[in-house]
Amino acid sequence: MPKIAEDNTYQTVITTFEMTPGTCQDLLDELSDAYASFISKQPGFIAAGLHVNDAQTRIANYSQWRRREDFQAMLRTEEMRRRNRRIAELCKSFEPVMYEVAGTFGDTGDTA
Repeated sequence: MPKIAEDNTYQTVITTFEMTPGTCQDLLDELSDAYASFISKQPGFIAAGLHVNDAQTRIANYSQWRRREDFQAMLRTEEMRRRNRRIAELCKSFEPVMYEVAGTFGDTGDTA
């Protein structure tokens, strides 16, 4: 489960995908398979979530990594390069952007 806190040392990556409603489910299937069978097994991976808008024209992907280098190494693998070519065929555009948590508000899920 993603942990959102200002004091964490994790690398947060938010990727947005733009597509048509006709390809949304196919793209969601590709992303889900990529996480289940490959990405989640890569060194430094912590957690991820996929979000779909009501119109099925955008998917937002939130992922966390121990270090930015772990995320970059995963992107450079032949497996992920192959998967990204397939993903690019299913959407108009996608862009991963690295972020640092600047603020949190409300219940962040911590029980301690």
